[in-house]
Amino acid sequence: MAARKKTTKKKTTRRKAPAAKPKAKPAAKDGQTAMHFGPKRTPAKTAAAKKKAPRRKSGGKSGGKKGARAASAHADEVAKINAAKDDVVLQQIQNAATDVHKDILKRSKPDLAFPVRSLKNVSYSTGKGYFEIGKAKKVRTLTVNTVKSFAQTLRMMGLSKELVETNDFATKRDAYYQSKNWDAAKFDEQSESDAVMDDIEALFSIRGSSREQLRFVPDEHGGAVAGRLVVLDPDRETGEVERIDCTRFGSGAYSIPSTVEHLSFETDAKFILAIETGGIFQRLQSHKFWQTSDCILVSMAGVPTRATRRFIRKLSDECRIPVYAFVDCDPYGISNIYRTLKVGSGNAAHLSQFFCVPQARYLGVTPQDVIDYDLPTHPLQDVDIKRAKDALKNDPFFKAHKPWQKAIEQLLKMGVRAEQQALAKWGLNYVIDEYLPAKLANPGRFLP
Repeated sequence: MAARKKTTKKKTTRRKAPAAKPKAKPAAKDGQTAMHFGPKRTPAKTAAAKKKAPRRKSGGKSGGKKGARAASAHADEVAKINAAKDDVVLQQIQNAATDVHKDILKRSKPDLAFPVRSLKNVSYSTGKGYFEIGKAKKVRTLTVNTVKSFAQTLRMMGLSKELVETNDFATKRDAYYQSKNWDAAKFDEQSESDAVMDDIEALFSIRGSSREQLRFVPDEHGGAVAGRLVVLDPDRETGEVERIDCTRFGSGAYSIPSTVEHLSFETDAKFILAIETGGIFQRLQSHKFWQTSDCILVSMAGVPTRATRRFIRKLSDECRIPVYAFVDCDPYGISNIYRTLKVGSGNAAHLSQFFCVPQARYLGVTPQDVIDYDLPTHPLQDVDIKRAKDALKNDPFFKAHKPWQKAIEQLLKMGVRAEQQALAKWGLNYVIDEYLPAKLANPGRFLP
């Protein structure tokens, strides 16, 4: 450990990095209060910070019996809310099946109308802050040619009903293999079962239910979390609440589960920092950036999974803390990773109300940062240029925000892209000591 610190110091001080070009510091916008950080950390200051115990609300083992009772009561309240949502899901499935049955009794062809899932059937308003699915529908009518897909849809609904009633869940892969017991209605490939599952989710999401509430979860888990956060996770069978302190994972981190609706939180953090790359997350975590900056770090690991987005949204909403995104400066990072986190995507607009984070703001890396910090770059590829131009022309989110139009046009004019880790040009810990403190001092200047 000592050797690594020595090497890091040598690289950090090898070359004097240019500070960002000085600019006037306007007052924070949108009701945000600018957070000011002290001068560059010294080893003595870091050591002192480590001795400072994280401030916590009382609860669980550290808060005694009273705190444990409070945590348990809160978990019970969350359980009641989720039980009510289960009742809604069961009623929706029952209503859909009843409508089909009534059509059959009337000797008319039953049908199911699903929302069209594409960017062309999406609207965006700055008021709501996320993509909304439009009115276009695709209708699946029971005919000789559609009898198999129609039966598969009803069987998938039946599986969901069974999972809700037994308080269980199934991954996408589980559901595919479950269908092998459905005789002629079984799926030949998982892509077929995934498509039917997506249709069912789109159908019920219009009425307020997500795929997770239908008890279908993705095979992959969410991202990683470190910092000033205690996660309250009740045991599914006993109801006993486990307090998971995200400051106590050493060099590791808490892994977000596939579904997060049962979780609740305790935190005194000032903000959530959602990070694209695992490398930057690991550096900030290992140097306990969350401790000196009073924040929560979340690794998105590329385009954030549904669980990661829902976790960030739920945490931000319940604890009323802002979310700042830190991603690569390229068309993919901007128009796929950040846009998906903030407002959702075209083919999943039916669930944006649950899984996007409208309050998120873009900390960096921005095209102007590439200039101000003299960052190493790579040329934009044809696919990058196409993606950027498509965002300007067709994406409702970017079309609604002139600052983003200006930033993307600037990137196209520069003809380059830059990664988060390009900041290592000025030293391995430059991102900790200089870049992030300078950016976080002016949150009102973040891109929307």
